[in-house]
Amino acid sequence: MPPYRSARAFAAVLLAALLGALVPAGAAQAAERTVQGGRLDWGLKSSFLTYVTGPIAQGNYRLTSGAATVGGNQFRFHSAQGSYDPGTGAFEARFTGGAHFTGHRKPDGSHELDLSVSRPTVKVSGGRGTLHLDLVSKARGTGEVTRSTQMAFATLDLSGVDMRGGRGPIRLDTVPAALTAQGATAFAGFYPAGTPLDPVSLSVDLTAPRPAGSAPAPKPSPSATPEGQSAAGAVQDAAVDWGVRRTFREYVTGSVSQGKWTLSGGARDGGALFRFPQGKGAYDAKKQSLDAAFAGSVRFTGAHLDLTLTKVTAKISGGRGTLSADVVNGTTTTRAVPLITFPAADFVPKNGLAVLTEVPATLTEGGSKAFGGMYKAGTSMDPVSLAVAVDAAAVAKLPALPDLGSGPTAAATPSATATPSAAASDAPAPAASAADSGPSAGVLVAVGAGLLAVALAIGCHLVRRKRATAADAAPAAPAATD
Repeated sequence: MPPYRSARAFAAVLLAALLGALVPAGAAQAAERTVQGGRLDWGLKSSFLTYVTGPIAQGNYRLTSGAATVGGNQFRFHSAQGSYDPGTGAFEARFTGGAHFTGHRKPDGSHELDLSVSRPTVKVSGGRGTLHLDLVSKARGTGEVTRSTQMAFATLDLSGVDMRGGRGPIRLDTVPAALTAQGATAFAGFYPAGTPLDPVSLSVDLTAPRPAGSAPAPKPSPSATPEGQSAAGAVQDAAVDWGVRRTFREYVTGSVSQGKWTLSGGARDGGALFRFPQGKGAYDAKKQSLDAAFAGSVRFTGAHLDLTLTKVTAKISGGRGTLSADVVNGTTTTRAVPLITFPAADFVPKNGLAVLTEVPATLTEGGSKAFGGMYKAGTSMDPVSLAVAVDAAAVAKLPALPDLGSGPTAAATPSATATPSAAASDAPAPAASAADSGPSAGVLVAVGAGLLAVALAIGCHLVRRKRATAADAAPAAPAATD
């Protein structure tokens, strides 16, 4: 091969190697990742909520499966699961939680307006986004009930959003949404297809793919029976979940009270509920009775408000349960106040775990006094959930709290002017394009041009060197003679 061709080939190889070093490893080999944890904030349609709770429908709504409220008129769905392909931008995130709307109460106690939405799922493919829902609706006039599973309820406008190249968490802010034709029909005909809905915001965490051949992390072993207790009749572990009342939480953080709540002693915030863990006590399987005490406290503070619930207990007997707590109002403490009662029929362990899930709760007289008369005795409060492990092997089966992801969990109203985006940093950061995880194309072109110049210069130097070497090695020309 001529020297200049060899040098040119070397320069090309050198340039390719240098440019290859600039390209992020993820761009060259973007493995699909798992969506695990996160939340979706959406108000459905604010005018619909106003109508439901207004003077015409005189209705209300209740939250289900751990959904919460955030800001003034949004619902927060939780525990995202799904998948994400950084190479193509394909994305799917399924969320847990729901809301049940009722209005126009009839004399028989039923409602003309009866609509439930749950399990929202966001799917993105080919740059197009869709919001899917489980939906149960009652048609106006006929009262015919329609049930739909994961129907395409709304289209999502992802103009200007590049979903490719994200490393996590992925965040989309105030994405415009519009009702589909299918959604309009299932939405009991309240709005025609194409009607703008409230924008959708979400934030989800990603887990990196597990290296091939590696074993999953071992599951924690269940705790042993506490010392001094026999296995028979002993509560190995237990947790009680209760959100007090949605309107109370909204009052605490709202414009009037401008307050907050603070958790201590192991209590945990699940978004729409508070978990009091580490239950200990006794359970009688024959009588289906329970007497258990739980750890943790929650303190509500705000304008003219300083209320703490601590030393929570749950007792069940005769198919009825009572949730009690020490109530601290300012500097005054009242011990063991019965706050709510709830049904507890068939509270029987299955595989070592006895569970009550979102059973209705009713405020007691003592509870009414504890909340300063804000609610009358007999008022429906937030539902209560209770899980009791009576077998050490069932401790690991206690229900998990709603997983809101790694982002902030405090209530916040997204800016209406925010640009939809997909965050790409490995840690929570301000929203940015998912494609911003590496050097821009302009930077690569500029750097590439510089490297090309360097490579060509090296090549030219090698050509000159090879020519000089060739000249030194050639036989001398014969001297000229006359």
